[in-house]
Amino acid sequence: MKVSAFDFHLPEDSIALRPANPRDSAKLLQVSSQGAFSDHIVKDLPSLLRRGDVLVLNETKVLRAALTATRPARAHGGGGDVTVDVNLHTALSDNEWRAFVRPAKRLRDGDEVHFSDALSATVFNKQEGGDVGLRFNLSGSALSQAIEATGQPPLPPYIGRKRAVDAKDIEDYQTVYAEGEAASVAAPTAGLHFTPKVFAALAAEGVQIERLTLHVGAGTFLPVKTDDTDDHHMHSEWYQISPETAERINKAKDEGRRIIAVGTTALRALESSAEKGRVKTLSDDTQIFITPGSDFYIIDGLMTNFHLPKSTLFMLVSALAGLDTMQAAYDHAIKNGYRFYSYGDSSLLWAAQK
Repeated sequence: MKVSAFDFHLPEDSIALRPANPRDSAKLLQVSSQGAFSDHIVKDLPSLLRRGDVLVLNETKVLRAALTATRPARAHGGGGDVTVDVNLHTALSDNEWRAFVRPAKRLRDGDEVHFSDALSATVFNKQEGGDVGLRFNLSGSALSQAIEATGQPPLPPYIGRKRAVDAKDIEDYQTVYAEGEAASVAAPTAGLHFTPKVFAALAAEGVQIERLTLHVGAGTFLPVKTDDTDDHHMHSEWYQISPETAERINKAKDEGRRIIAVGTTALRALESSAEKGRVKTLSDDTQIFITPGSDFYIIDGLMTNFHLPKSTLFMLVSALAGLDTMQAAYDHAIKNGYRFYSYGDSSLLWAAQK
């Protein structure tokens, strides 16, 4: 399909720079399987679901992947120390990452950069677009802990260009149910709306909660630069679904209960794991690219934020609910003051009837 089919006009003032407070006061637009819209808030979610429905969460934890580094003055070549901004985007090994660096022209392969007294790295395999390799002096959990102690939340570029990251973002840009070692370089933003009160209300309504892990990569924010979706190369992300989780989701499907992914990352993990309509127990990388015409084997619905024009995520929701329906839904959202992107409002989308 032509990428231009997924374009729409988004006013600048529709982009959220801060989340709703409290989290569950965010607006929620429900889009039915027939394409009808209804306006709610996230607190209403339990009343929009049925007893026995299964909500699947991505419990990944966001790493404080936005760092500032100093490259000491070179012995030959003049000039003093240089400061660069570093955003980690892909883990390569226990002690190596790829990162976007600005200004990248100040670095070359073999340079050593310092993040703190305890944390440093050597630059390798510098590529175009400010994409560099960093080989750290620490590895594994020690490296993760040092990054957490030094870095800031990796807010999306469209927020970072408008305001500085602050202490409030450390809490705001993390779901309340995040578990495990921090490894994502972007939040699974659909989950940012959940609160303990929402979970208590869901439990009272008999809604089942399941969890998986997909470590979100910076590719989430990369624009589609091709004219046709067939020519786009999708980024890769690692995910894991436990045997127990797979068994419970498959049991729910066998019983005709609905599976709702909380976020496009949970959806990508579930659909990547699908084999003959069932969830496999799996730990793997996925490059699944979902566009109109794609089939959905596991999920019946999706809770997700509002996405960028011509993005892979808007293509995904259009595949689920229909392109015309989603263009109309986004038009409704803009006209009715919904807030867009990572800190914005939410939607509950049901798979279009075929």
